[in-house]
Amino acid sequence: MGYYDMMSGWGGGWGGWAMGLSMIVFVVGVVALTVWGLRGVAGSGPARAVPQVARESAADVLKRRYAAGEIEAAEFEQKRRDLF
Repeated sequence: MGYYDMMSGWGGGWGGWAMGLSMIVFVVGVVALTVWGLRGVAGSGPARAVPQVARESAADVLKRRYAAGEIEAAEFEQKRRDLF
C-alpha cells in the first residue's frame, strides 16, 4: 500500500468544495442572465411601464393662464404677439 488513492478516502481536500461552489455559482449566473435577457426582450420593467406625457405648447400655456385669470388681456396680447 505504497500509493495514495484519492478516490477511497479523505483525499479530496478543497477541490471538491470549490468545484461544488463554482457549479452553484455557474447555475445561478445562467438563471440570472436568462431572466435578465427575457425581461429585456419582453419589454417588461418599470422604465417601459411609464407612459409618455404630452408637453403643452407655449401657446396652450398662455391660453390656459389667461383663462385661469393669472394674466390680464394686455399681457396676453403682448405675449401672443411675441410668440407669433
